[in-house]
Amino acid sequence: MSKLTVEEIRRRFESSKEFNEIFDAFEQALEQRLDDIELYRQLFWNSTLTPDELCMFGEKIAREFHHLSYDIYMWLASVFGVTYSMFDNYELAFEYYQKAATARPSASDPYLDAADCYEPDLNIPPLSLLIAFLKVGVQHVPTPLQLYAKLAYLYELDGNDEMSKYFRMRASEGPQSPAPPETPPAQ
Repeated sequence: MSKLTVEEIRRRFESSKEFNEIFDAFEQALEQRLDDIELYRQLFWNSTLTPDELCMFGEKIAREFHHLSYDIYMWLASVFGVTYSMFDNYELAFEYYQKAATARPSASDPYLDAADCYEPDLNIPPLSLLIAFLKVGVQHVPTPLQLYAKLAYLYELDGNDEMSKYFRMRASEGPQSPAPPETPPAQ
């Protein structure tokens, strides 16, 4: 097979309906060491690919280009959140928000975006997992005020008024000099 140009790879990622053609372009992109996140975003929006295929491509890119892993995981999470929301299936989105947070623990976006994809009528992803995830984020994000506000909201949805009030108070405190952490009320 002849070497594909970057434009030909991009075209195949965008419009090809044949998995083998997409896979060949993907292999060439890796061989050519193309680490352009915009190129791979085209691949992730190809509607002919299944969730398993998207995961396979994304995981391979993250392994090959570790410096792109956060962006890859965040992009996959958003694709899964948008394209599979009609099926009330946010598990893959939540899984990739968790991977993004692992790749860049101090970034607030994975935590906040995961909270935004919560579907209260179906409890997807499960509220307890989402709360636990945001509490991990509070430990790593340098200024977690937005995470406190989300936690207050999630605890309110959970019917835990005491924890909701606690995190609402923490969110309203604003950035301060480091102080010993206050022990939250018993859950």
